[in-house]
Amino acid sequence: MSESRHDDRQDMRLVALGCGYSARTFIRVVRPDSVVGTTRSVQRADDLHRRGIRSVVFDGGSSETLSEALREATHIVVSAGPEADGDPFLHLFERDIAHAESLQWIGYLSTVGVYGDHRGEEVDERALCHPTADRGVWRLEAEAAWSALGRRLDVPVGIFRLAGIYGPGRNAFVNLAAGKARRIIKPGQVFNRIHVEDIAQTLVAAVGRPAHRVYNVADDEPAPPQDVITYAAELMGTEPPPEIAFDEADLSPMARSFYGEVKRISNRRIRSELGVRLRYPTYREGLEALWESGLWREHG
Repeated sequence: MSESRHDDRQDMRLVALGCGYSARTFIRVVRPDSVVGTTRSVQRADDLHRRGIRSVVFDGGSSETLSEALREATHIVVSAGPEADGDPFLHLFERDIAHAESLQWIGYLSTVGVYGDHRGEEVDERALCHPTADRGVWRLEAEAAWSALGRRLDVPVGIFRLAGIYGPGRNAFVNLAAGKARRIIKPGQVFNRIHVEDIAQTLVAAVGRPAHRVYNVADDEPAPPQDVITYAAELMGTEPPPEIAFDEADLSPMARSFYGEVKRISNRRIRSELGVRLRYPTYREGLEALWESGLWREHG
């Protein structure tokens, strides 16, 4: 990184490319001096405005407002998913990012789906990636593209591979209350999860220790999905839905593809290198906190 980027550490001017669930929580926790966030929805833009976020409705085209914000940014977080032809923001705004003289850090929110199936083995950041779905391939390509840009600019790019995200408004309680929860049984199947607040604290820690690095962001306990539903039902004082054998379950192709991958995600790196101590190390602590606080219905 150039001397001006090292030493001229100005107040945080954050641009969120894709101001979704995780990015909004990060913004609330980090409290930047200024923030611009993109969305594809006019309705969502109004919601962002109410949260104090200057919004840009991104429809895949150029935007002078966004170009200017990127040129002035000190930090960029990217949570919008790529498309078949690559990351839409890099296609349109790479030159603006290259001219961001005060840029100190880029965070790219990816997914543990890039690892593909590891037959139940533990997976850390050194594991081979062989995604089985197109969206995983696109994510891996986008990771590489953002990392390459960071190295050309000498700006640290953190790649954050997120496990299944839950939190206020997105959890097993919501699905149970809506009658949409299902206990699908597939022997040996486990998933890692991560509370949205733990994503935010990991990003804050990474901003404080910027590095060209890949991080798994996951909880401590990969668990069968039916166990999560059962535990949530117990907290609610309701009967869990009946068990359904995987082979008999009516699943969308995307849902079925999730069940086709089994891996146990290691989070050792965020703990050892970033000093992260998860507030919700397993789904049990996360669900208990959501239920006891009454925030499980709220949207982040």
